[in-house]
Amino acid sequence: MSSTGFIFGVDLDGVCADYTIGFREFVAERRGVDPETLPLERSWDFREWDLTIEEFNRLHHAAVSEKRMLRHLPAIEGAADSLWRLSDAGIWIRIITHRLYVNWSHEAAVSDTVAWLDEARIPYRDICFLGAKPQVDADVYIDDAEHNVLALRREGNDVIVFDQPYNRGLDGPRADDWEQVEEIVLELASRHAWLQPQLPGIDSGSDRLTRKKAGA
Repeated sequence: MSSTGFIFGVDLDGVCADYTIGFREFVAERRGVDPETLPLERSWDFREWDLTIEEFNRLHHAAVSEKRMLRHLPAIEGAADSLWRLSDAGIWIRIITHRLYVNWSHEAAVSDTVAWLDEARIPYRDICFLGAKPQVDADVYIDDAEHNVLALRREGNDVIVFDQPYNRGLDGPRADDWEQVEEIVLELASRHAWLQPQLPGIDSGSDRLTRKKAGA
């Protein structure tokens, strides 16, 4: 555990943000088809959508740079409230994302990610944009991508698998929703004796800032 306390490394796409739904809307629009023809129960490589790697890269780049998709992805239910409660308990939230995946869209990816985090009311202390997640120090991670989970575990890290259709072959700990994530993280943090009660006078809930402004 670092001097900053118990660090929770949090992935975004497929964990906090619903990338599949957002990208499906874009692909369906580009192809001129009903989004329902692109199944949400999909593999990591989108084979059910008949996407090659080259086509995925092209469409992802267009979605990020032209449609600013990362600014408008739906938030996964419960993520903000659970992360606020974990933060209130003294856990350091570190966002770790590989959103600089495609060249020539970095400005849009970074600015839209920060804007999305604010709009989705996701609390965090710092943010890292990189693909090699074992290079980032955290006490526990959450991720949906099999290659990330395996790489982190090879380095001896605790990793929670956020359940998605393409990662069902991975061993647990696994969380089907953010309530389960919260339980697992609190249990791990308690082993390190790094929990604190919510500060007096601080409202709980991801909408605390909105409520405070409304009452000002």
